[in-house]
This record gives sequence, structure tokens and C-alpha cells, in this order.
Amino acid sequence: MGRVLEEDFQVIDHCLMIRLPAEVDHHQAACICEYADRLLYREDVCNVVFDFENTTFMDSSGIGIIMGRYRKISCFGGRIYAIHVNRQIRRILGVSGLEKIVEVLEA
Repeated sequence: MGRVLEEDFQVIDHCLMIRLPAEVDHHQAACICEYADRLLYREDVCNVVFDFENTTFMDSSGIGIIMGRYRKISCFGGRIYAIHVNRQIRRILGVSGLEKIVEVLEA
């Protein structure tokens, strides 16, 4: 299970890029939210991009992470994107209804 590190969060061209760990669960959620929110408020961020390249597991805490950042960024007209989405994560996005607010970008 990967740890959440500050270098997993970068602001590039007004987009907050969040590289998610291998397992996104309640152990990781608080840390991810804390780092992300700090950058959302401190930097000039217009959109959030979640990178699922290393993610093999995500529970409801991961859904909460995405929903929380969506609530914060959508107030300012921002959008949520996902990259490197595998079949399992795509299924979670669909079943949870997140596919309506997260645009999956294909590589």
C-alpha cells in the first residue's frame, strides 16, 4: 500500500494534478484531502486531475475524495478529470454515479 506524499500533488497550468496511491481507502483519504485542499485554497487552481495510474483499489473513501474536491472546485466553474483509468476504476466511477461529474481522459 503506497503512502501519500507531497510530491504526488502538483499544480500545472492551473490544474491540480493528484497522483493517487495503489490503494485509496480511509487510511489514505484524510491525507489526500488535506494536501489537495491546501493547494486548492493556496494556488490558482481551475481544475483537478486525478491520476489513477498506480491505483488498483478504491473504496467509498475514494468516492468521497472525488466528491469533496468536486464540490469545492465546481463553485468556481472548475471541472474534475481522471487519467490512466483502468477497467475496475471505470466501473466504480459508473456505479457510484461519478461518471456524471468526472471526465475520463484517454491517453
